[in-house]
Amino acid sequence: MGSLAELELLAPATPSKVICVGRNYREHAAEFGNSAPDEPLLFLKPPSSVIGPGADIHYPALSKRIDPEAELVIVIGREAHRVSAERAMAVIGGYTCGNDVTARDIQKSDGQWTRGKGFDTFCPIGPWIETELDASDLRVTCAVNGELRQDGRTRDLIFPIPSLVEYISRFTRLLPGDLIMTGTPPGVAPMEVGQMVAVEVEGIGRLENRLVHEPTPESPRRP
Repeated sequence: MGSLAELELLAPATPSKVICVGRNYREHAAEFGNSAPDEPLLFLKPPSSVIGPGADIHYPALSKRIDPEAELVIVIGREAHRVSAERAMAVIGGYTCGNDVTARDIQKSDGQWTRGKGFDTFCPIGPWIETELDASDLRVTCAVNGELRQDGRTRDLIFPIPSLVEYISRFTRLLPGDLIMTGTPPGVAPMEVGQMVAVEVEGIGRLENRLVHEPTPESPRRP
């Protein structure tokens, strides 16, 4: 049997939807000149944006600034609809690391977040799902080429995990494998083509992905 280093790890979940929480750390909201929200600020990433550990993040030709964002990710374990905060832990299957990759210039120019957050490859997750974990106070970091950029703790989430599950499940039915990205700590900054980004969450592991140029579309074949 080969070692883990010889194996190619795929994304550990195939979600029907990826629900993300914006500005869930006060200092991150402040670093972009925003106030903390009164209720969770939600947006979606398409399932086609999900990639696994070691897969390349594509720098789209449409953008001039790409930011990585380290996050703790909730993985839903059983169907959940209108679940109370008190019952939230019963529907969580586990946790993984996530990177809410963002085309910051497009996010700002569009005035909403669908394109800037939703490009293919813009949702790395992994390396695996940790099922036995108290996620209330975990260190979350992001490093680019070994340089520490972000360093926060989940105890500083404005809206903690049980509250997020309750709030989100009020409007949409959560299915097994669905992901909730809980927000990113301060320290967000752009990265360049060729650089390696590493997201680490205490008790889970390390998620690494490299930023590369977007592949050139194939030329149409002649009949």
